[in-house]
Amino acid sequence: MSRISKYKILTQAKESFSKAEYKSALEKFAEVLQNYPNSKEAFNGVILSEMALSGEDGAEALFDYYEVLKEEDKEQADIIMGEILESMDGSLEKLSEVFAEPLRERLEYEDGILYSDFKKLIDDGGDFKEVFENIMFSTRVIITKKEDFIDFLEKLIAHGFSEMALSYLENALSVYPTEKALRKLLKKLIKGGNIEN
Repeated sequence: MSRISKYKILTQAKESFSKAEYKSALEKFAEVLQNYPNSKEAFNGVILSEMALSGEDGAEALFDYYEVLKEEDKEQADIIMGEILESMDGSLEKLSEVFAEPLRERLEYEDGILYSDFKKLIDDGGDFKEVFENIMFSTRVIITKKEDFIDFLEKLIAHGFSEMALSYLENALSVYPTEKALRKLLKKLIKGGNIEN
């Protein structure tokens, strides 16, 4: 059995997404990913399609931004978009239902701890810095809501993780440049002020 034409299916997937046919786009990106598990473009496409299907604001804008980035430097675009999606979205768990077994294993490997579970560890008496440092080296924090993202950034800044917070903020502001809460955090971070919890 011959492999599918990666570029042909990717082109069809992008066309479907552009026409707001997100289910079709998701299926096509997933098809490419099943045949080419290392395709960052297909992986990012699956997440963007899932976000759009879930009605998450900004999925279309992120997709357009990704397309513009790819015109300049495709490899760098894949990296930048991967980082943005990692910091902004928690769709990896939901996506595990979409794929066949080999991809499920990959998604589980890349899975992390939901922010709500992370907060519970802290609420149960854990120190933010200690809990975060323990998690940081073994998994990642999955954030699915804007309020949680803002809360997470505030906690990072308050506990001395300024460089990491700045990295997340820069990625988020490149997608949502007018988001007031993000701009306010960036100003506080630049001034070196700590944010109260």
